[in-house]
Amino acid sequence: MANVMSPIVAERIWALPLSASAVKFLQYLVFRSEFGGALPVRQKDMAVEYGVTPQAVSILMTPLCELNLVLRPRSEERNGNSYRLHPLAAKYETPEVMDEAFRAALDRIRAGDLPSLRLPAYQQAPPAPTGRRPKLQIA
Repeated sequence: MANVMSPIVAERIWALPLSASAVKFLQYLVFRSEFGGALPVRQKDMAVEYGVTPQAVSILMTPLCELNLVLRPRSEERNGNSYRLHPLAAKYETPEVMDEAFRAALDRIRAGDLPSLRLPAYQQAPPAPTGRRPKLQIA
C-alpha cells in the first residue's frame, strides 16, 4: 500500500535543529505510526524494536516533543507513555486524505486545540564562494 509523507517535515528535515540520531528516530516513528500519526506501540516496546533502552527512547523523544513533531496526550488521556505524531508530520494513505487532515489540523491550531509545529524558518543554504575552486585530489 502506498503512502504519502508530509512534505512539511520530509522536505525540510535537513533544517531541523535535531541530532542525526533524533532524525533517524523520527523516521522510525513515521515508519511505525499508523496513517494520521497514531503510534500504537508503547515506549518500552519501541526500545526493544529500536534496540535501545527505554531511557534512550525518552532522550530521543524529548527534542521531537519540544518541536511538537511528536505529541504527548494530556495526562487525563494518557495510559503510560503514549505518543502520536503531529498531524502535519504524519503519513497518510493518499494526497487527498493528507490535504483534508492538514485543513482539519490548521483549524484545530487556530482554535487552540492543537499546538503548532516549532520548525525553523526555511533558509536557503548559502552559495559557495565564487572564484575559489575546490581542491579535489585523486585518492
